[in-house]
Amino acid sequence: MSAINVGQAVVLGAIEGVTEFLPVSSTGHLKIAEGLMGIPVDDDAVVGFSAVIQVGAIAAVLVYFFKDIVRIMTAWFRGLADREERYHHDYKFAWWVIVATIPIVAVGLAAKPLIQGPLASLWVVAGSLIVGSGVMWAADQMGRHKRGEDDTSFKDAMLVGSSQILALLFPGFSRSGATMSTALMLDLDRVAATRLSFFLGIPALTGAGIYELKDALGTGAGAAPLVVGTLVSFVVAYASIAWLLKFVAKHSFNSFVIYRIVVGLLLFGLLGTGVLNS
Repeated sequence: MSAINVGQAVVLGAIEGVTEFLPVSSTGHLKIAEGLMGIPVDDDAVVGFSAVIQVGAIAAVLVYFFKDIVRIMTAWFRGLADREERYHHDYKFAWWVIVATIPIVAVGLAAKPLIQGPLASLWVVAGSLIVGSGVMWAADQMGRHKRGEDDTSFKDAMLVGSSQILALLFPGFSRSGATMSTALMLDLDRVAATRLSFFLGIPALTGAGIYELKDALGTGAGAAPLVVGTLVSFVVAYASIAWLLKFVAKHSFNSFVIYRIVVGLLLFGLLGTGVLNS
């Protein structure tokens, strides 16, 4: 019997699509939803399912930013063949995304037992939601928002890419929240910070989904729920990306900060009263 049925897959796919790129923690929301539906959050099949349906959200990024990705990859291939092309920002940016993914891959492989064990606790999620809110608020206040996407450097990419480790180790911190906050601290404007977060998420999340696929299928997550959850995630994530880019162009991150604190406190309450099992 599948650890997750098709109905639950629809719900989890929608949650993944909405929250993957908003700085509110998709992992945290998925774990909360799984707990409320009686799904064991530390089950190998459930962990694998959550990683695989992220591929739907990543596919949404690939479709939404198709022209940008083609431009960057074209510059990269040209640079490999032509020395003169290597001065182009897009060529360098492609390499930065690749290299900046290495830290999270290394930590993910080394710390997998912790990530899927003690750190998968909903208590960790609740605490990370609140702590991450403080970091996000401080970053938005401290950042001077004066640098655009064309002003990014290798240092920016490495620092922002490495910040994804926070979300990996502390589910609830939010991968997008960590990357956007780091980018804001580096004085990137909100739109540039958001777009950089999207691009850096492509290799990391795609790799995680592919890595977990075999385990997800082999430990009880049926093919039908995986397909349904991934498709729902794709459709909802596409709409979420379009909305977020419009939102950050005119608003601060304060609404996300408040929302995260409320969810974190609510989760502490549910855990403390025994409504949810950690």
